Amino acid sequence: MWDAYKKGYMAYLRLEKSLAEHSIDAYLGDVQKLTDYLQLQSQLLEPVQIELSHLQHFVQWIAELGMKPSSQARLISGLRSFFTYCLTEQIISINPSTLLEAPKMKRALPDFLSFEEIEMMLATIPLNTSEGARNRAMLETMYSCGLRVSELIGLQISCLYPDLGFVRVIGKGNKERLIPIGKDALKYIRIYKEEIRVHMKIQRGKEDFLFLNKHGNPLSRIMVFYIIKDAAQKAGINKKISPHTFRHSFATHLVEGGADLRAVQQMLGHESITTTEIYTHLDRDFLRSTLQQFHPAFQSTPT
Repeated sequence: MWDAYKKGYMAYLRLEKSLAEHSIDAYLGDVQKLTDYLQLQSQLLEPVQIELSHLQHFVQWIAELGMKPSSQARLISGLRSFFTYCLTEQIISINPSTLLEAPKMKRALPDFLSFEEIEMMLATIPLNTSEGARNRAMLETMYSCGLRVSELIGLQISCLYPDLGFVRVIGKGNKERLIPIGKDALKYIRIYKEEIRVHMKIQRGKEDFLFLNKHGNPLSRIMVFYIIKDAAQKAGINKKISPHTFRHSFATHLVEGGADLRAVQQMLGHESITTTEIYTHLDRDFLRSTLQQFHPAFQSTPT
């Protein structure tokens, strides 16, 4: 009887939520874990029969099996999505997952780069080679706009508005957003387009992609990772660095500079403000200088 619910849920995720296939598989896997548990308990209830207590016992069961808190939280998120679908389709009248609590987790902050470290990495890229010109334009764009790596490699020339200083980005769930882009990034994009890309043989159907490999195809995610790792190594930066590090640094520097969190949320394309709040951390030097400047206890007093 659950096959029909799963089939409808899959269509909902694909058509209404526009999720990628691997994400759909993950969500369906969450529902499968629940049904497997119910079968083990010899009570394969229909969605309308499931109550909060059933879900709480299920969460306790997966915790006892040794599932990590982060994995538990992701699975609970998947179940909430399923029961939201059931409520929308009037399969149920009350959502049993509304009060289902996820395990408390300490959110680990990924490494971020200081502005000086980003400048050091950019300085390692040779501008007298075709790949160097492309890589400089690419890294400048990543830092200037805070792009995900998928958004970077999918960036199209038709989505650049240099006169207005904006780029149009297709993010998760095919959602579009406009992001301001800095003058340096635009300068290096222009150099790459006019002096390098214009002489390349581009594969049919790939003409609008901005950043291409030597074969005229869009760059892969792994290639972007290697380019960034190489620049960090040459700059002598010993941090765990990935393409996301540039996105994290972009957001961190905005927040440290006093940017409104809602504006940062929009530029990053986060659906929830709580996701953006991870970027509100400040480094020790910034905190110390702020306290010394504004807190009475840190200011000198007359003797």
